[in-house]
Amino acid sequence: MKTKVKDKPKAKAKAVQAKAALSPDIKSRRKADLRTPSGLGADATRDISAGLNALLADVFALYFKTKNFHWHMSGPNFRDLHLLLDDQSDQIYAIVDDVAERVRKIGGTTLRSVGHASRLQRLSDNDADFVTPGDMLAELREDNMRLAAFMRETHGLCDEYGDVATASLLENWIDEAERRVWFLFETGRNS
Repeated sequence: MKTKVKDKPKAKAKAVQAKAALSPDIKSRRKADLRTPSGLGADATRDISAGLNALLADVFALYFKTKNFHWHMSGPNFRDLHLLLDDQSDQIYAIVDDVAERVRKIGGTTLRSVGHASRLQRLSDNDADFVTPGDMLAELREDNMRLAAFMRETHGLCDEYGDVATASLLENWIDEAERRVWFLFETGRNS
């Protein structure tokens, strides 16, 4: 046993030395230039990336809230509402990678952590222990409306800079958000 205790400090020291030896290389790799060449200027890349990153944070927030309500649905219309929110959360999650990859394609960098996303999100979380089905649908309807409005703002920015590819994606995402609003509105009439 005593030899194992003595070996631990030696092994730890070797690990620290190995890490220190790699440190300069790791540091230089962390400073690598991630700017993907793009036909957009530096201002366009900065502004559109910022808009898309805020949208991405909102998409994550809306996805999580939709799943939260899906998991905590209750009441006589449980099955239908549970499935509706499952479908909607899948649709919301489906654009996550496209938004992030669009940021990278135009030369920007995107979200790096949950903390980063939480600092950028504009949609509020709902941590309540209980939310009625009607309130769930109304809150998600409002959040989807706000998300569509944020997307329109970003679309305007894309128009300003001539980024037709991002604008085209946003048009499809706006349509999907409006469809979710419509379904939540109609379903919420009876809840």
